[in-house]
Amino acid sequence: MATYKEIFGTNIEVLASDPANPVEGQVWYNSTDNVVKGAAITTTGSWATGGNLNTARGQGNADGTQTSALFAGGQVFPGPPPAGITKNETELYNGTSWTEVNNLNLSRGGGAGSKAGSQTASIFFGGRVTTPTPANKGETETWNGTSWTEVADMNSARANIAGAGIVTSALAFGNETLNESWNGSAWTEVGDLNTGREGLAGAGVDNTSALAFGGDPGSGFTGETESWNGTSWTELADMNVSRRELGGAGTQTAALAIGGVYLSPGGTVASNAAESWNGSAWYTEGSLNTARYQLQNDGAGSSTAGLVTGGNTSYASASMTNATEEFTKPSFTVKTITSS
Repeated sequence: MATYKEIFGTNIEVLASDPANPVEGQVWYNSTDNVVKGAAITTTGSWATGGNLNTARGQGNADGTQTSALFAGGQVFPGPPPAGITKNETELYNGTSWTEVNNLNLSRGGGAGSKAGSQTASIFFGGRVTTPTPANKGETETWNGTSWTEVADMNSARANIAGAGIVTSALAFGNETLNESWNGSAWTEVGDLNTGREGLAGAGVDNTSALAFGGDPGSGFTGETESWNGTSWTELADMNVSRRELGGAGTQTAALAIGGVYLSPGGTVASNAAESWNGSAWYTEGSLNTARYQLQNDGAGSSTAGLVTGGNTSYASASMTNATEEFTKPSFTVKTITSS
């Protein structure tokens, strides 16, 4: 008979108290109660259709909550190589519809930004421009609820990166192993990722607490997950589906991985997979209604109330979407596991 670790890839955790955000099938040993417990699903979580973006595009950054979100930048296809036509549009979401507001100063796609910001305080950094000459950028802009302001550039211009944090305390990582910390006025190079990659996703509330997952290290898509403690990155359990150009939302210990592209028996295809992270392992969640990639950090909200919008629905032929979906996390009850 297969062991628990052989099935789930990890040992049963020993915890002093029950986890705050258990996921379906999670099992742990409560050392205070001296019993083995598990999380049983009581309702079915799903993705519901929300209001469409005004401008269909991918590789922008989403920030805020499920009912009060911001989406900035991105790109559309077809366009000049090596990417599409970059955009500077900014849109705000009220839980029902998107409204166009003031544009970014620099049109770009493949950048990243804060994941715990809001409609009135957000940051966008890095990315790629395609005109007049394709180039990676290090420009950083902050949003005050009305307009974008250019602030200090990153030390290394790059695209297809991930971000975490808020407007005064952010982290930019990926495209090689590079990692930079933002303190509200300047960028500082800090500890590198263990695995260099691009097209990864991120989650986290500040520049001392972040999660990096997925991406492409140049040797094939990966599901590798790393956790940042303000000083260094630690490798943790891999995602169930290795993929790149996916979206991320949530925190270091309660994240959501959304969409992307993965390698199927028939080739590279857009994914509708969603997984939730509980601090030690990934668990499969309900699938997106529209499979898509080039989300590039396009995930707002939390692991229990996430939001995803835009992206590319076809790897074979560019097909940008403006579809928005809202995720509702299943609710669980904690049960004691007995031998009978």
